Amino acid sequence: MNFVDILSPACALFLDFDGTLVDIAPEPGAVVVPSGLVPTLAALQAYLGGAVAVVSGRPIREIDQFLGPLRLPAAGVHGAERRSAGGQIERIAGQPLHAVELAVQALAARHPVLIVEHKQASIALHYRKAPELEAACLDAMHKAVAQSPGLTLLRGKMVVEAKPGSASKGQAIEAFLREAPFAGRTPVFVGDDITDEIGFSTVQRLGGLGVKVGEGPTVAWQRLADPGALRQEFQTAVARKVPARAPA
Repeated sequence: MNFVDILSPACALFLDFDGTLVDIAPEPGAVVVPSGLVPTLAALQAYLGGAVAVVSGRPIREIDQFLGPLRLPAAGVHGAERRSAGGQIERIAGQPLHAVELAVQALAARHPVLIVEHKQASIALHYRKAPELEAACLDAMHKAVAQSPGLTLLRGKMVVEAKPGSASKGQAIEAFLREAPFAGRTPVFVGDDITDEIGFSTVQRLGGLGVKVGEGPTVAWQRLADPGALRQEFQTAVARKVPARAPA
């Protein structure tokens, strides 16, 4: 069964953002949202009865900025914050980030090519512009997190992040599935990174499907080549399944 066939009103669709809906950029703020993506997501949201949510490492406010005026249910910072379909915001209590802040700022001062991203509940250190600094970034973050009870280290594509240990994309998805309009539906989660593996395993444990975008080992049962392929699948699904509006 192909991805278009999987999408039906019985599904709840959960989507990562960077590397999944949009192509990864050299810096977090440099992401480009293709012109047709927002209306396509809006059409899918209507077709699925509202059961579409973004589950991302980004803060919810950034998701809204990129996808505006569309305002989807969303989980940000790997589940540390979550906005329900009704608009209610839940946040996991933050953990002290002082040791991490000192470590990443000291490293970035020595290597200005590194990018430090503050997300309120977490701190991410990006080394996409300097892959040779991976070991140094990992070492600094490991040591800082070891001094910070309640935090855990999360690796992604050219990024390492300190976040609350109690937050995960899998837990965020399960929380959505306890609420309308997601409850009682078959969950489908689409992601691209190591950070999405917990989401794949969660939905598949619950009888749903994980879809990996891009290369690399994964527990997901289905794969798409790249974000462009996912966007094309969505456009095809909208063309085939969403009734065209009558002209005004």
